[in-house]
Amino acid sequence: MMADLRDLQLLVALSRHRHFSRAADDCGISQPAFSARIRRLEEGFALPLVRRGNRFQGFTREGEVVLKWARKLLGDVEGMRQEIDALSNILSGKLAVGVIPTALPFAARVASQLRQRHPALSIDILSLSTRLIEIRLEDFSIDAGIMYYEDADPAHTEALYEEHYTLIAPNALAPRASGRATWAEAAKLPLCLLTRDMRNRQFLDDVFRRIDEVPTIVMEASDFTAVLAQVASGHAATIAPLDVGRTFLASGSTVHLELVDPVASQIVGLSARDQTPPLPMVEALRRAARAAL
Repeated sequence: MMADLRDLQLLVALSRHRHFSRAADDCGISQPAFSARIRRLEEGFALPLVRRGNRFQGFTREGEVVLKWARKLLGDVEGMRQEIDALSNILSGKLAVGVIPTALPFAARVASQLRQRHPALSIDILSLSTRLIEIRLEDFSIDAGIMYYEDADPAHTEALYEEHYTLIAPNALAPRASGRATWAEAAKLPLCLLTRDMRNRQFLDDVFRRIDEVPTIVMEASDFTAVLAQVASGHAATIAPLDVGRTFLASGSTVHLELVDPVASQIVGLSARDQTPPLPMVEALRRAARAAL
């Protein structure tokens, strides 16, 4: 059975919305027509692809496999369209990039560079954990990821920059007004950090273990918005890349101290999904990332 591209688009839309009616609206057809085409797709494979009850309940194991290949096939078709458009110096379409929270300021600069060069391009920046970036690259639901280099596939990842850490504290909590702070000093402050499932938090915990310090964690959050809100309110300090503090917090209300003893760092890289030939917009993303350094 050969599914046509439209059926694959419907299946991918269902995975994105996880709701038959919303997926049908997104695809511009009625819900009965949408459901009928999904059922015909299942009949063609002679397999159930969708788990149904009173509402959408997810995909079967077979459905997940079909969904993965559907995304890949649609990605190849999109790559062909982009390469044809590139012959006329036009690059359009939607680029989905998963980004670890600490790299969001850098990703914003990259997106700005990319939009200046290719104004017809639409960019989705998704704040994701390292693990989710890996999963979504594998199932073709994102085009690229900005993540820690050591966690990525080196065959498809380019090192970009080294991430160094600072203690960001309200004026009243900071051990001094400028200069440096040690990790041991940071451990004694009330800290708000990312949750333990985030790769950045795991790295920070490892640094504290290496110096035999137990940090005073008063709050955890899954993204830096909530973390920095605690710092801005004066209730806690945090540890973050310098770029994060500069981008989201006014320097007058907080103190930013370079962390030493030890000087710790991680390499951040740009990883793309395994696709040959590569999408022209992913190649454009690579060029924009180098220009933003």
